[in-house]
Amino acid sequence: MNKKLLPLSATAIATALALGGCSTGSGSSGTSMPMDHGSSSTSAPSSTAPASAAEHNAADVTFAQTMVPHHAQAVQMSETVLKKQDIPADVTALATKIKASQGPEIDMMTGWLTSWNEPTMMPSGHSMTGMMGDEDMTRLDAAQGTEAARLFLQQMIVHHEGAIMMAKTETTAGKNADAVKLSKDIVGAQEAEIQEMQKLLASL
Repeated sequence: MNKKLLPLSATAIATALALGGCSTGSGSSGTSMPMDHGSSSTSAPSSTAPASAAEHNAADVTFAQTMVPHHAQAVQMSETVLKKQDIPADVTALATKIKASQGPEIDMMTGWLTSWNEPTMMPSGHSMTGMMGDEDMTRLDAAQGTEAARLFLQQMIVHHEGAIMMAKTETTAGKNADAVKLSKDIVGAQEAEIQEMQKLLASL
């Protein structure tokens, strides 16, 4: 599995901001974990409100700018496996949960960036951990049945591990209360889901 940091493509960012798509990164997978953390800031405050615009720092901006496309790729991976036949019910349930939770979080983080008057796209040169590369995504797309389920879980574990690293950085360095809360939720939820995926892998 490829866990090196890979820059996000313009296509990935565009898809992420479109809300549902996913980007092609590089590396071996990692699932994005579904997280239920209330409505931290789903409706972004007006960008003209100086107080809300001030309550963030560079770590918050980086967290949102990188986690949006990271989440988007998890949605794409989930959609890919959900289109396949003969996928175990537990794996299908996991993919469905991921898809349902990641979209709203993409909206939430994009809203934060807008309210902070910050770019919703990452500056070039930034990279993310746990992202799948084109080859990884092609393999997942081509796999079928149990092989596809196994590959999805293996890739999602790596993807989760990358998200956890990014979230932990925000937890310690972030300033915005909503962003810090989301980062903590991501860590807790994805660590638990990694354990679940490891059990599913053992049963395949």
